Amino acid sequence: MRLEDVAEAVGLSPASVSLVLRGAPGPSAATREKVLEAATRLGYRPDRTASLLARRRSRLIGVLMDVRSTFHAQLVEDLHDTVEKHGYDLVLATITRSRGERRAVETLLDSRCEALVLLGPDARDEELAALDRQLPVVAVSRRVGTDPPGLDVVRVADDAGVGEAVAHLTGLGHRDIAYLDAGPGAIPSERRRGYQRAMRAAGLADRERLLRGGYDESTGMRAARELLESGDELPTAIVAFNDRSAVGLLDVFSRSGVDVPGRVSVVGYDDDQLARLAHVGLTSVGQDTRRLTEHAVAAVVERLDGGRTTHREVVLPPYLAVRATTGPPRSAGKPVG
Repeated sequence: MRLEDVAEAVGLSPASVSLVLRGAPGPSAATREKVLEAATRLGYRPDRTASLLARRRSRLIGVLMDVRSTFHAQLVEDLHDTVEKHGYDLVLATITRSRGERRAVETLLDSRCEALVLLGPDARDEELAALDRQLPVVAVSRRVGTDPPGLDVVRVADDAGVGEAVAHLTGLGHRDIAYLDAGPGAIPSERRRGYQRAMRAAGLADRERLLRGGYDESTGMRAARELLESGDELPTAIVAFNDRSAVGLLDVFSRSGVDVPGRVSVVGYDDDQLARLAHVGLTSVGQDTRRLTEHAVAAVVERLDGGRTTHREVVLPPYLAVRATTGPPRSAGKPVG
């Protein structure tokens, strides 16, 4: 159905019908009512892309996300709610097992996005700054090391978040606290530093213990099996890089008869929907996704519509959600195999 068909149905020129459909001043109330009724009856849907192209604005914000991350999914849902209030829409490009970050960003650039919101990007600081010279970029939940940053950054203080987890465990009496790491990358490095700093602050530097992990449940399962098969005494508590790897730990411990938190306390990170399930009840460090996305969208709008040319960093505080997987440490016992 074309705009011309609506114009013919109401006996008006296409230009007059266009004014009504765009909400522009000029047509009378009666004319507006007649045009809108005809458009609804005929099932007319404006060609939004053509309209935006005519104004040389796409009003599209590109979002880079990892399709496997429930935390990213929550961020995208909140982004949708926020951008619509400013008259923008989202274009999503996903990272998968076979599709990397660089290719996903190229897809967003090809889609005529006016700005990019990158959720936890892995690219080097210099690469992100170079991308920002092409169009406004906001990195969410990721520290950028340069000062000032070469792009807008909105993040939670990850090091402080892991520090809160360690402080919670030491407050319960734990001293043998391990950390399930996720290898290289800006976000894993930040969280790992938070663990090491907190252990030193608690006088436990000599008890630091890094476990080989990753981003998903399988890496947590592997780490738990390696601990059990080693024959060594289990740590009394483990802080995991994220909730997904923590759930992998819980799965193997449950199947192996290792009581949580009676034998081992477990803390995750992200406080995603999985952690909140009643049968999981994972103690987790959380990030306020609503505030993160509000700041990210505000940064985009200030750059695109407000003319801001400087870069800034917004750092939000984390929170700790205490649930069923943490408790006081066990008494000394024999190694669990």
